[in-house]
Amino acid sequence: MLFTLMTAFGGHMPRREALPAEIDPCARELVEQLRRLKDRDELTMRHLAAKTGYSAKSWERYLGGASLPPREAVEALARLTGADPVPLLALHEVAADTWDGRRGGAGSVPQAPMQAQAQAQAQTQPQAVPLGPPVAGPSVAGPVSGRLPHLALTVGVLALAVAVLATLLLVLRLEDEHISPAAVAATPSVTETSPPSYTCRVSRVDGRWSAGVNGGRDTEIVYGATGADVAEAQCLLRRTGISPGGIDGMFGPLTLRAVKTFQRREGLVVDGMLGPRSWKALRG
Repeated sequence: MLFTLMTAFGGHMPRREALPAEIDPCARELVEQLRRLKDRDELTMRHLAAKTGYSAKSWERYLGGASLPPREAVEALARLTGADPVPLLALHEVAADTWDGRRGGAGSVPQAPMQAQAQAQAQTQPQAVPLGPPVAGPSVAGPVSGRLPHLALTVGVLALAVAVLATLLLVLRLEDEHISPAAVAATPSVTETSPPSYTCRVSRVDGRWSAGVNGGRDTEIVYGATGADVAEAQCLLRRTGISPGGIDGMFGPLTLRAVKTFQRREGLVVDGMLGPRSWKALRG
């Protein structure tokens, strides 16, 4: 049984070494997640070397916290275990920028032939030795210096978006404060201009029909007119059995049709206008 377990784990029993205390928190979280993926799928260092192209020695350094694994190694392990690489690569991005320079240069060169050219290009740049006071400008060599502009651009875009959003919210708030008093002040005027209600009280006054709305006036009205004269005509049209619609004091399409029907029936000129002759016929 012991021999079987040792064989399954590459010739030795698996053991979990504690990560170095000085390792960056982001790098620690990245390494612990990589360890969990490896243990979940019961992968040995030999399996990782065979499946990812990075040597077993390299994986021992990566998973032991001795050196930060390359981005390609993280992607390879995620692909091998079926994990989502996005959160792992996000951790790697932050860890690469905060990784200690001494640790970052200790073992980040991959051992896989397939990755040699790309990683060698990133690692062959000489490490700058500070000889005096720091000078403004990029001073980090290798892959980290390539990521700094990207991070700066991302932070700049986020700051710009926040500033634009804050400006829009301020403008909307000012507009609301500016419009609200006008809207409140406009409320009484809407009430004042609402059409009054009319009541037909049709009766004979001095031998003429009256609805008691406009005081017996025979004012000439046409399509589009409004007011008591229109309401008086609507009441009298309804008395003749012709419906003008509602008694709303508005000379609209229904009232126009009723006026023409009445003029046609009385033998008047069918022009849709209520002039002296039409009023005379209405008041009978």
